[in-house]
Amino acid sequence: MTAGASDTIAAVATAPGRAAISVLRVSGPAAGRIAAALSGAAGTEDGRNAVDPGLEPRRAELRRLVHPVTGDGLDRALLTWFPGPASFTGEDVLEISSHGGAMVPALLLDAVCVAGARPAEPGEFTRRAYLNGKLDLVQAEATLDLIDARSTRMGNAALYALERGLSRRIERLRASVIELEALVAYDIDFPDEDDGPVAPERVSAAIGALEADLSALLRQAPEGELLREGALTVIAGRPNAGKSSLFNALLGHERAIVTEEPGTTRDAIEALLSVEGYPFRLVDTAGIRPDAARIEQMGIEVARSYLERADLALVCVEAGRRPDAEERAFVVALDTRLGRERVLVLRTKADTADDVSGFVRSAAKAGPPEELSVAAIDGNGLGVLRERLLGAAYAGLREREEAPLVTRRRHARALEEARAAIVEFRESREQGYPPEIAATHLREAVRALEELLGMVTTEDVLDALFATFCVGK
Repeated sequence: MTAGASDTIAAVATAPGRAAISVLRVSGPAAGRIAAALSGAAGTEDGRNAVDPGLEPRRAELRRLVHPVTGDGLDRALLTWFPGPASFTGEDVLEISSHGGAMVPALLLDAVCVAGARPAEPGEFTRRAYLNGKLDLVQAEATLDLIDARSTRMGNAALYALERGLSRRIERLRASVIELEALVAYDIDFPDEDDGPVAPERVSAAIGALEADLSALLRQAPEGELLREGALTVIAGRPNAGKSSLFNALLGHERAIVTEEPGTTRDAIEALLSVEGYPFRLVDTAGIRPDAARIEQMGIEVARSYLERADLALVCVEAGRRPDAEERAFVVALDTRLGRERVLVLRTKADTADDVSGFVRSAAKAGPPEELSVAAIDGNGLGVLRERLLGAAYAGLREREEAPLVTRRRHARALEEARAAIVEFRESREQGYPPEIAATHLREAVRALEELLGMVTTEDVLDALFATFCVGK
């Protein structure tokens, strides 16, 4: 992003296409002059080297809009004026709510640009809000997460972060580290006092509390990251094992083709499944067998690539059939890679089988219940399966739904750096290093937490973040 924040930007903030209304946003020093030009008003200087368009702040007013050069009529629209700094970006902001469709928004954007704005880049409105101190970096990321939320639980987490729930927790951690720095600095400044002016137990307690608080935030970071994208849940097994029927039954509608002919599914089919507000990316894959034809083998390779990236695996083996050695080895390999609790063995078609004999796993091994019986036709076992999915992917989050949640890898990295620095400080202190040497680790912890909030950051970080936003946000 090369342009500075001294110019005025504009963008259509609503999705393109046929719609009742469209919202065009303008932000920057020329916003008032643009509002006056489009509505045919003279406007007045407002004492800030900007133009007051004669609109009552934060109140929508109906105006006839015209092209600032040709005078051609454009639309009758609602104009809402937000003078800075009391606006989303901290600058003068104009919002135009016009009729939707393709033509009117395009004509209005062109007219706004003729009047002195330029097209905004992706995320530029939110970036200006961050640069002008209206949001910290965690809130800016939460804005995007709220827009992209795939489930109610992720939406709740994003809204909590947008309202500074996570930011306040991080700020308290930063303040605690700075307080610990102050205790150490007191020892450095008064080295000749007996045992130092600060009791060693007080410093040790502060270190322990910091380590515990950082560990608590990090403990559920893996589940928080799953929450953003959805836990990749791959249905696998031999051909005609009931995978597509299970896929459709979990979704509640026909998404995959189901026939009695083995090998019907030749490619992976992905759909979003929400279970009690928690997201799962459910994937139906081609049946895995050694003697597949070439085109079917290509589908099997796709299935294996999904399994390599899977967070959870649902291995389907028909009830009433004794699994063969290849299936047992397949489950063992998945257990080893994903962990036993994240591989669910399902005895499918349980409504048509006389018995469910023939264990896929060894019952002697410790772990969760060995197998689940499910029937896609009548739904038996699907409720238990959904509960097991929640427990395998989101057990920790379900226990603390209102707490601050780390959902991005950037957050986790910064918190890990801060915790590592606190641990290094404790170990340096235990090894007898001079306090001024040990204290350098505390400064590293403060830096990591400040980078997390965006108090100190680089243009590269900002460019990478805001490039993922849509234009107009």
